[in-house]
Amino acid sequence: MTRGPGEVVVTGVGLALPGADTPDALLRRTACAVTGPAAEPFDTAARIGRRGHRYKDRATRLALCAALDALRDARLIPSDGEEVTVPGDTVGVVASSNLGNLDTACLTAAAIAERSAVDLSPMSLPNASSNVIASWVAIRHGLRGPNLMLCNGATSGLDAVHWGAALVAAGRVRRAVVIGVETHNAVVEDLLGRSADELLDGAAALVVEGARWAEGRGARAAATLGRYQRRAGLSGCVEALLPGGAAPGVWFTPERYAEGPAGTGAGAGAGAGTDGAVPVPEAVPRYDVTSAVGRASGALGVLQCVAAIGWLARAEAGTDAAPGAGPEAAGLRAVGSEAAERRAAGPQAAGSEAGAGSGTACAAGPGAAPGPVPVPASRQALITSGDDTAEAVAGLLLRPTPDRCHPHPPRAPLISMECSR
Repeated sequence: MTRGPGEVVVTGVGLALPGADTPDALLRRTACAVTGPAAEPFDTAARIGRRGHRYKDRATRLALCAALDALRDARLIPSDGEEVTVPGDTVGVVASSNLGNLDTACLTAAAIAERSAVDLSPMSLPNASSNVIASWVAIRHGLRGPNLMLCNGATSGLDAVHWGAALVAAGRVRRAVVIGVETHNAVVEDLLGRSADELLDGAAALVVEGARWAEGRGARAAATLGRYQRRAGLSGCVEALLPGGAAPGVWFTPERYAEGPAGTGAGAGAGAGTDGAVPVPEAVPRYDVTSAVGRASGALGVLQCVAAIGWLARAEAGTDAAPGAGPEAAGLRAVGSEAAERRAAGPQAAGSEAGAGSGTACAAGPGAAPGPVPVPASRQALITSGDDTAEAVAGLLLRPTPDRCHPHPPRAPLISMECSR
């Protein structure tokens, strides 16, 4: 008999964005309009080097940067290496990108049509595979758990977070790296009819982990994943997540969401509910991450989660979302804010993976008997992605990690698919 993973928590955050390297920095950029010249493109070579990456496309290199940062932030990779310090088959990968390798696929198809397959480079051809991003992250770090690549439109990023958590809750893995990445190039700009400065060129990553396994190795959690919903409309999605009209503490809106006057939505195409009503009370602060980083497509949901972690850190510190009032002002060390320090110091000795089963789950979840610790809606971050015109809206709640653990959690039935190590 063994207990389940407990609730699914976030133990690591990574960003590969120009001008924002922590959750708080991303939240600050989202809260305040960026003025002055645009930041320089993110230099992938500065984080992962140039060796071995010459033939990888930019989306893959950005994803590798964000994933490395998240794994180090979660203390799963030492500062002087790239292999995880836990069994590789306990870590899965879920990546989301709608446009990441579109240029490679299109240019490959054009070369075959115009000349022949003989002209294709054997070094660049693997980049045309739709799952190249998730595969390279797994290969680079020796992650042998389930490997998924999602290309699911506007909701893809939140869907990826959900499926990463589902793998953990089902016992397939103990933790998963979730990555959202997009880049811009001539092919993407032509397809979308937008200039490069309107589009994201960056990546974000999370490490989602069972609370039991995180505690067993001494990892610090930044947030707990709450309910996830997928509905045909924004209003229905929000109602399913927060029934009875409960107001969240913050709302991360769909891409370029617009509200009309007097509490009415600006229309279905802008993300308003199908009945035209705004689904979240006007007093709730709103953030549109894409206003800071550009239209993010399949990376949006993961970026929203990172920014929400920044908001939760501020809420825990008792500060607000005003510029300059980040967690550092209150002495709070938020997950993701010490990434550079952790890269230099490496993982702390906090218990081995082999003994992780002796830990105590901080709260109940799939396979654990105690009920989850209630968290008021006002302390939760509401995250929504999607487009009502496509009848696809996904939503997720992110909430603080419970402060106290159950003193004597009863054992729960064995999860049949739980990994053995």
